[in-house]
Amino acid sequence: FRSKGVMTATPVPRKMLVLMSFLNLCYKITAVFSKHKIFVPLFAEMYFVVCPAVRSSLAERTFACCIQAFLIEIRGTFARKTLPLQAKSTKRTLSAMTQNVDIRALTARIEAQSGFVALLTDGMARTIVGQQHLTEALLIGLLSDGHILLEGVPGLAKTLAIRTLASLIDASFGRIQFTPDLLPADVVGTMVYSRKDDAFSVRRGPIFANFVLADEINRAPAKVQSALLQAMQEREVTIGDETMALPNPFLVLATQNPIEQEGTYTLPEAQTDRFMLKVVVDYPTLDEEKRIVRASMGGNISDRPVQPVVDVATIVQARELVKEVYVDERIEQYVADLVFATRYPERYKLDHLRPYIAFGGSPRATISLALAARSLAFIRRRGYVVPDDVRSVAYDVLRHRIGLTYEAEAAEMTAEKLIGEILSKIEVP
Repeated sequence: FRSKGVMTATPVPRKMLVLMSFLNLCYKITAVFSKHKIFVPLFAEMYFVVCPAVRSSLAERTFACCIQAFLIEIRGTFARKTLPLQAKSTKRTLSAMTQNVDIRALTARIEAQSGFVALLTDGMARTIVGQQHLTEALLIGLLSDGHILLEGVPGLAKTLAIRTLASLIDASFGRIQFTPDLLPADVVGTMVYSRKDDAFSVRRGPIFANFVLADEINRAPAKVQSALLQAMQEREVTIGDETMALPNPFLVLATQNPIEQEGTYTLPEAQTDRFMLKVVVDYPTLDEEKRIVRASMGGNISDRPVQPVVDVATIVQARELVKEVYVDERIEQYVADLVFATRYPERYKLDHLRPYIAFGGSPRATISLALAARSLAFIRRRGYVVPDDVRSVAYDVLRHRIGLTYEAEAAEMTAEKLIGEILSKIEVP
């Protein structure tokens, strides 16, 4: 009782000592056999069942309060001892990861091996005026091994940016101009009969390249868009009875025009979910517009030669290093909360958003959000992820993964507004 801070001159009743001895025995049993959950409700009311006279006097009620505090401790010990094995293993893994990761050494390695990022950024700036967010998003997709969908009105250098990035890397490049009469065989390839050999042979399509530009992807029908599904997810293509792996790295960079409806086909959710990022390209600023005018005076910007500044092996090594960027447990929880808020907004006191959301982000959104944050930390030459990294990539990762209802359209509620409210509500670690 002294450990509980209770001081009283009243002698302890004999039946109270018996009860305390019994509870102490039960506590020891619980410590050994904590998997039996029946002990918790049994202990919760033990002193009322075994000794109803406890409530008969003020002094004895004081002892009852001590017993209740003691039972609370039992309940807490029980909860700690009955953690699922997976949760215990996860905590041990996280603890071991925290202890084993040397953040300073990792940051030094990243600073030493991320020099090519500046070369790619400078190379893009020599051709693309402004659009820093676009350049950063392309680099995130490159380092995360994730496909990118660019959306914007015509004339915002979407195609030029992708071509420039592919030219700056010493890798193969394939371009597919999507049209309404395009066929799946025009994308992945087909079987061709040879009269000389009297046999069929595989003729590979333009998708067999390190970087594939799918220009105006929403102009092709669904059967052609679906031809990319296996390639984007599994990095392989099946032609006839032969399955062939795609080169490593493999990156699909697609563009689409949001303002035209005639002759276009909306991408299905299964297709858009495979794009790691959906980047909305905006108009340049007034100063950038004047720089574009001055740059175009000397000739067509797209005709300027671009020399490779990095090879494929460097990109592959950088991707392996990105996987080592440290993500704290609190950051992981933050990422999971952001995605869960798109599915169950009422759990995060966002009940007013429930009528506007038809479906939220899939587990692929959680994976993409964590990977993109890691890549952004690498670009910023850090060996660890901070909440600002997650918030910076949240719009590009989530905007195409949230389904809106008719109520949202009527209320002019966009995916960007939903994400903004979620970011402002979820507590930042």
